[in-house]
Amino acid sequence: MTDTEILKVANPIMDNLMHASTNNDFDSHTRDFSDRIKQKFTHEELQKYREEYRTKWGDFTERDFVGLTKNGNTINVYWKQKFSDTDDEFLAVLTLSKKNEQYLVERAFVDLWQLES
Repeated sequence: MTDTEILKVANPIMDNLMHASTNNDFDSHTRDFSDRIKQKFTHEELQKYREEYRTKWGDFTERDFVGLTKNGNTINVYWKQKFSDTDDEFLAVLTLSKKNEQYLVERAFVDLWQLES
């Protein structure tokens, strides 16, 4: 697959993850998750993560494609992620695997780490 073809799959999945997270919609947030991640990720974790980013940085806004890597059966897509209440930039990561002609989320996160001052 080309980068363009991968982004045609990855962008709608990441858009859904961001939208569902903002709206605290666990079912929508996890709809594209693999069985492996569905067993590990809880509604409480989504709420905790959501509370953290919304309190510190606001809501997700624009996301700019940085690059991708292909590793065996997985594809990692990287974006520069912005938030509504800060000019800081963060790294958004989506890891997809393909099962039965469907791309599934193996992990997805925005790296919110910042050096404490």
